[in-house]
Amino acid sequence: MLSSARPKMTALDAVLACLLVLTGLYLLYRIKAGIHYEWNWGAIPQYILRFDPDQQKWLPNLLLQGLFTTLRLSVWGTLLATLVGLVMGLFRISSSPFRRMLGGTYVELIRNTPPLVLIFIFYFFISDQILPLLRLDMLLAAGGDALRSLCTVLFAPPHLLSTFLSALMTLSIFEGAYITEIIRGGIQSIERGQWEAADALGFSGRQRMRHVILPQAVRRILPPLAGQFISTIKDSAIVSVISIQDLTFQGMELMSATYLTFEIWITITGLYLLLTLTLSLAVARIEARLHRSHG
Repeated sequence: MLSSARPKMTALDAVLACLLVLTGLYLLYRIKAGIHYEWNWGAIPQYILRFDPDQQKWLPNLLLQGLFTTLRLSVWGTLLATLVGLVMGLFRISSSPFRRMLGGTYVELIRNTPPLVLIFIFYFFISDQILPLLRLDMLLAAGGDALRSLCTVLFAPPHLLSTFLSALMTLSIFEGAYITEIIRGGIQSIERGQWEAADALGFSGRQRMRHVILPQAVRRILPPLAGQFISTIKDSAIVSVISIQDLTFQGMELMSATYLTFEIWITITGLYLLLTLTLSLAVARIEARLHRSHG
């Protein structure tokens, strides 16, 4: 039985807290005294929001636009990576040696290759070989203004759609390898008795997986899957090397134009933390709710 007593602060905790405070004060002193840099925080808000005199309203500027692109890329990337991970996760536990080999090769190849190398390989292959076959430009031109507006809201402006989709597919393939292992572990964590009970009821392999195993595994998969979404947000910064106008790319562009190095990167760090810490709190609540439901 867990104790309800409040944790007490020990002498070691107090010493560590004092050291932490002193370290922070020293760093602030070194920044002020040791770095000859003229801070200009007043210039940052204009790159987050701008006022449009024609429309008479505030509109997102470069940093906020980059944040929205990062969110779109992360959400769609996680959805597609989950689909890839589900297929490959089922392959990993399949009775077919070929499927197990295919799933295992995919996971080991992706997880043991530097992400930057994968980004360039998949980006140039997808953008040169796959996307031209889809004829997206013709489809958007035939769809009119409504389709182009929807494309801009959900994905990217039409002239950037091919680049966005290339990055999206690349990120999905990369993150899918980690989600594969999350799904495989969740399925294999289901007790053997559940598998035997499904067999005793006469279920086929697909029926057993669909009606018995997966519904139970989903409850165990959701928390780490939500955590992987947070990782996807952070990993999405790497697509800035292929000129995707995400938050990191916009920061690099602004830094080269304004030379506000520290202000811009501290602001970008704060925006990333705003996203990831908010999602971390949401994941903690999901885990607590699932724990209570299994109470």
